[in-house]
Amino acid sequence: MKHLFSVQLVCRGFKFFISLALLPLLFSCASIDPKNVDVKLEQSAPEAKVTSYSRVLDDLGLMSEIYATGLLKIQSQGIGDNTGTSASTGGEIQRDITEIMKSTLNSVGGNVQFIEYDPSYIQNQMVTGYSSFTDKLIPDVVITGGITEFDRGLETRGHGTDVGAEATFTGLWDWLPSKTVSAEFSKSGKQGKARITLDFNLKDFHTLASIRKMTTTTSMIVHKALADEEFAVSIFGPSYGRKGTIKKVQGRHNVVRLLVQVSMIQLVGKYLGLPYWKLLDDAGEDKVVIGRLTKRFYTMTKADKVLSVQEWLFLNGYNVTPTGILDLQTKKALKKYNAFSSDRTSIDLDTFLDLYTNIPCEEKTLGRRELFARLYIEPPPAVHTVSPLKQPVEKIQEQVSIEPALDESKPEAVKAKPKAPATPSKKAVTVTKETTAKREVKHTKKIVVQERAGIGRMLSDDDW
Repeated sequence: MKHLFSVQLVCRGFKFFISLALLPLLFSCASIDPKNVDVKLEQSAPEAKVTSYSRVLDDLGLMSEIYATGLLKIQSQGIGDNTGTSASTGGEIQRDITEIMKSTLNSVGGNVQFIEYDPSYIQNQMVTGYSSFTDKLIPDVVITGGITEFDRGLETRGHGTDVGAEATFTGLWDWLPSKTVSAEFSKSGKQGKARITLDFNLKDFHTLASIRKMTTTTSMIVHKALADEEFAVSIFGPSYGRKGTIKKVQGRHNVVRLLVQVSMIQLVGKYLGLPYWKLLDDAGEDKVVIGRLTKRFYTMTKADKVLSVQEWLFLNGYNVTPTGILDLQTKKALKKYNAFSSDRTSIDLDTFLDLYTNIPCEEKTLGRRELFARLYIEPPPAVHTVSPLKQPVEKIQEQVSIEPALDESKPEAVKAKPKAPATPSKKAVTVTKETTAKREVKHTKKIVVQERAGIGRMLSDDDW
């Protein structure tokens, strides 16, 4: 009897607990009114489009100034979807990406000048008389290319999980619709992959010929995923459940923009011979750039190698004078840089490549470049500040016209007849040659450094 009484007491306590648990559910159901359904719409403010390569594009322009590549005038043809899937997929990728090319190239800055290709606009401006071709910049190179691959459904995977439990109780009220308690949980999902590829090539504007090795092919895997989760509980008949579904698709248009940006970084950096891979995460060195640098190293004279190393040491923060001689000052700087042995008499390939590819890409280095230009590259001023009365006799003789004056004793007709210029005296010729020689020697020192100011563009083997 005692055992039966305890069982009945437990059942009554359980019934009371179940009744309390069902009260909030009943009240919530009574307050539900479908006509009051609402959804909250998120609000967002306009913001600048910034990608993971926006800063890299700025650094590429800075690098072109640090390496003194010279102005590169670049133009792009119409770039679009060469696969045709932009129409068949309902615009899943862009049909025309020319505007992305424009904003990408124009955001590089530095020594990269973008020139838009718009013949109809120029023609209309010429018809109206507003403009002509007199002040127009002529491009050096032209970029061609487009979207060459869009492989959808490369891989699709699905997964699912279902868990359920059920229990039946006896000795409960007869008015309950059910005497069971159950719980169920399910989770499912699906993932898919696609691939987008862009190809770009560079051709010379004047010859319309493709520039060898100036090409990029860049691919990126894009993902999409779908997930469902559901949870349901049934307590003696009434059921309660929650369900959620989410679908995420990696933006195809954003991926195309990223591919354009990284392709332009590669193409411009490769053409200008820059170590652009230093600006990218987990990017290996460009074999084309390294190969051209290696070939240049073996074709340079010993003095040219030393001049280049001295310039790059200066950019790395060492106050080295570019003399073309591996002097004590240069050896000390090299020893601090990479433990260069003081008994060596020449520059090796590893030091040459290491110095060039590891020049810091920062504003401080650009300041060193401008200081180097002022100290060793800028030509002497064309206007002399010395008073003519204080100039040496040789300088004054140079400024005096060698054309003889007309003889006032001869008739006017004879005066009016121009005479051939007289031959200057031997002394004057000697002075002129000596002075010219001095100027050439003085100017030659400037030219030697100026030729080594930058690695230059990678157009052909002759340019190297």
